[in-house]
Amino acid sequence: MSNLEMIIPPYLKSGDTIGITAPAKKISLEEISPAIKILESWGLSVKIGKTIGTEYHQFSGNDKARAEDFQEMLDDDSVKGVMCARGGYGCVRFVDRLDFSTFKQNPKWIIGFSDITVLHTHIHSNYQIQTLHSDMPIQFPKDGKENLAIETIKRCLFGENIQYHFRSDELNRLGEAKGQLIGGNLSLLYNVIGSKSDINTEGKILFIEDLDEYLYHVDRMIIGLKRAGKLSKLAGLVVGGMTDMNDNTVPFGKSAEEIIQEHTAEYDYPVCYHFPAGHIKGNHALKMGAEIELNVSENNYLKFL
Repeated sequence: MSNLEMIIPPYLKSGDTIGITAPAKKISLEEISPAIKILESWGLSVKIGKTIGTEYHQFSGNDKARAEDFQEMLDDDSVKGVMCARGGYGCVRFVDRLDFSTFKQNPKWIIGFSDITVLHTHIHSNYQIQTLHSDMPIQFPKDGKENLAIETIKRCLFGENIQYHFRSDELNRLGEAKGQLIGGNLSLLYNVIGSKSDINTEGKILFIEDLDEYLYHVDRMIIGLKRAGKLSKLAGLVVGGMTDMNDNTVPFGKSAEEIIQEHTAEYDYPVCYHFPAGHIKGNHALKMGAEIELNVSENNYLKFL
């Protein structure tokens, strides 16, 4: 199956406005102030959503309030990018309330990772519009100084050419592939299987990462993706940070990477492990839906085409 051509939202430029909203866990204005300073240093104006500084239990508001705030950002023509303040949990609770009709006519960058994976997959599958998987304001340096992760966000949003190099790993399966980059947080990819937010992986390069999961949960989720046909027809697989994994008193016996290697061993596409993206320092920004070239060899690079 050929990949559908994806729509690229307009890249940002000095003078544009970027919105910050909290579609999941609560967050204060103080916590995002370092991010605001950095975004303003790029020449951007920042629109603060109504869900910043509000709370409803662990969330930034109830489902209706979070949906309305996100909808306002989608529909505001002056907002050229929507940056999610943090992840946690909550996007799957309201994604079906959203009306993407205005967004479809006037695409803009949706920015974030972790729980924001639901929005990446939903937009990819239903509207064929690229989105940005990257750090969020909660991760921006408190001293207001840019780091590697923040620099990659800027490079992606302002339309620079991107090529990332990554280290070799003994589990890597060598090879080259081209295709659309899709994916995100493994738990959320597993969560949306069979829903309107599910993704077609055929002929595409799948990126996965996760945080704070039990190893047997990782095994269950990878088997779930495999049984759903998500792994057999990939062009390539990129495994990011599998961070702070947990084990039981009786050990599972394999690392997260070894679990993935076991369940993909029968396939012949290239696979790289420990790609520098996910819940790690130096979380490299990834344009989801973009065409990439993946080279797993002595050179080891991922290049956006």
